Amino acid sequence: MKNFVVKTLANAVALAAAVWLLDKITLTGDSTGSKTLTLLVVALLFGLVNFLVKPVVQVLTFPLFILTLGLITLVVNALMLLLTSWLADKLDVSFHVEGFWTAVLGGLIISVVSWALNVALPDKD
Repeated sequence: MKNFVVKTLANAVALAAAVWLLDKITLTGDSTGSKTLTLLVVALLFGLVNFLVKPVVQVLTFPLFILTLGLITLVVNALMLLLTSWLADKLDVSFHVEGFWTAVLGGLIISVVSWALNVALPDKD
């Protein structure tokens, strides 16, 4: 359970970094508390998408992973971020990613920040 909480918080911080760095990734809210709650909900959605959908996409695109030496990972991460944005819209959560190239940059930022936080934070249950 502790590992789940740590990874969710790391995702929330990584998403906050992407929102802060990129103008076309938006997170709206009236107060800091509502933005924080929205960010946690989006982090849960993002974690769920990465847990359920990403492995299936990676298996289906395995030949492209080999052909592009792993660079297709950027596209897969962008698609997962766009799917999270779409789900957030359907659930009336105020998080939006505008465009594919913004999603590619956002996915790259989220990957780097999540990796750094997962290295720094404990991984034990």
